[in-house]
Amino acid sequence: MHPATSSVSAPLRPLGNPPYAGGSPAFPSSPGRGAVSRGGTARGRLTGGIGAQSVSGRLDLTGPQGERIRAALDSVQRICPEFQPVQILRRVGRSVLMAGTAGRKAVVAKCLMDHAQVPTERFRHEIGAYRTFVRHRPPVRVPKLVAADPDDCVLVIERMPGRVAAMRRHLLDAPPRSDLRAALGAVCRLNLWQPPVSGFERPVDYPARLSRYHEQGLLTDRDLGDLQKLLHGIARTYGSGSSTPWQFCHGDALLTNVLLAPAGPALVDWEHAGWYLPGYDLATLWAVLGDAPIARRHISQLAQAQGRAARDAFLVNLMLVLTKEIRNYETAVQRTMREPTPPGASPGASERPGGMARGEEQRLLLRRLHDDCALARGAVRSAVSTR
Repeated sequence: MHPATSSVSAPLRPLGNPPYAGGSPAFPSSPGRGAVSRGGTARGRLTGGIGAQSVSGRLDLTGPQGERIRAALDSVQRICPEFQPVQILRRVGRSVLMAGTAGRKAVVAKCLMDHAQVPTERFRHEIGAYRTFVRHRPPVRVPKLVAADPDDCVLVIERMPGRVAAMRRHLLDAPPRSDLRAALGAVCRLNLWQPPVSGFERPVDYPARLSRYHEQGLLTDRDLGDLQKLLHGIARTYGSGSSTPWQFCHGDALLTNVLLAPAGPALVDWEHAGWYLPGYDLATLWAVLGDAPIARRHISQLAQAQGRAARDAFLVNLMLVLTKEIRNYETAVQRTMREPTPPGASPGASERPGGMARGEEQRLLLRRLHDDCALARGAVRSAVSTR
């Protein structure tokens, strides 16, 4: 998309493309159920994006965490010597996100601290995505690549202006229509893009993913059979002709990954980008917009308008996304129950003043996800029965 301002080192390690096999109509229209809560919301959105958002702390190089940050900073300055750190944007999980400058440019440096196999492969995949964007410009705004080292898992990109469309993965209130319209428009434009096939992998092996969820007890025997029928129907529809069912998707099309600015929306965090069955990004948005039934209805209509096979693919994607969300939040609820209460805090204290306890919020969200999954399951069965 844009020439890099600093050398980009070392070729990426090639990643394999899992095979696919592949699905029928009927869509869930979200009823006006109550959401998790009305307390905390998308109204507390940031006023700046990845380049202008509120930060979580200044540089603190003391103690064990300081040593890790110093090591990350050394890695960044090894590939981008002009980088000068300013603030820590995020220091949680496996990565550190630092804001700073490179010459006169405002940039963000992302460093992976845990070099386990899965996060390392995802990080290298994200670097590969930004490199592809340098050569092939996508139809949406993305940060410019400044420097990258896939071996050391370090990435330096442009710090883009704008505000994050949402502060949390699952919103507790419906976001403004203008924000949803901008985000959905960007996702739809991206899904129509045709980058080089060799530039991206297929992140989801659909038959294998379905079998794994079935073995884990997340899908019933009938669920597995119905979804496999939809996959085979999609495969028969496209057959061995020149047309292919694969669609380029962001892979994690959440409002938290959308920056809104007067110049237009921008998408960030490309570690899951690749080729999916049609409608994966739409299914991701549908799953997290539990308190926006109008938006959900519009998303379902967009998926249906693309034909029968695309509708079936959307349903398969929706079941996979919802099942993954349920698994993640079941784990989160169990972790919250096991965690000791911090000193001075009341048991189950809320993250927000006046809000409900975190554990209770997670349980209500989990219940809503199960309701959504039941809705999608009914749509899948209706689709199979009409074949």
